Amino acid sequence: MTVRLQKFLAEAGVASRRASEEIIQSGRVAVNGQPVRLLGSKVDPVHDQVTLDGKPVRVRRKLYVALHKPAGCVCTRKDEAGRPTVYDLLPREWRNLYSVGRLDYGTEGLLFLTNDGEFALRLTHPRYGVRKRYVAMVDGRIEEPMLKLFTAGVWHQGERLKVERARLVAASQTRSVVELELAEGKNREVRRLFESQGRYVTHLVRTQIGKIKLGELPAGKWRTLTEPEIKTLLTPL
Repeated sequence: MTVRLQKFLAEAGVASRRASEEIIQSGRVAVNGQPVRLLGSKVDPVHDQVTLDGKPVRVRRKLYVALHKPAGCVCTRKDEAGRPTVYDLLPREWRNLYSVGRLDYGTEGLLFLTNDGEFALRLTHPRYGVRKRYVAMVDGRIEEPMLKLFTAGVWHQGERLKVERARLVAASQTRSVVELELAEGKNREVRRLFESQGRYVTHLVRTQIGKIKLGELPAGKWRTLTEPEIKTLLTPL
């Protein structure tokens, strides 16, 4: 059975499928000794020899990890500023995994890591609409009209931001707690939503992705996803 080359690379843990397409077009991949730049080219994982920068690429056992990312670390593999990364929290033999989406430095919560590019694509591409749930602590009292504005959509720095659902959990004169559900997840979207209204998020946690909840997993700890959990995440809404 043949598969598209970019899918083969993604399943081998080289990169996500979209990033694998860029790698192919750069001329770094060869099949049976012949450079391949054409997207959509197919390979036989059993009989064809695929190399990247001259080194053999083999399909690895797929891994799916749920991590409670603590605040104060980044999702990149290496940080130029020397800040801790989520990879410092994983076993050394799992350093080939890559994060499924990202949480910013100051945000904590549920983060998946995998070497399965198809899985990563299904959870991050907007067309699949996998929802992510966040709980934000915000300075000052938040009123319902602001939350209705978020569900309708607001503009911030030339980009439209929108939540699928917003619920006021608690509110006082000094701070409020808001639960928000997003289907797309643009860069710093939750924080930017409140910034668009002159408010500041003091604490932010991602509590759920799809049907998988953060639960009691302690900050800085990880667990592997079960087969039923993986199937649930890949099941269309």
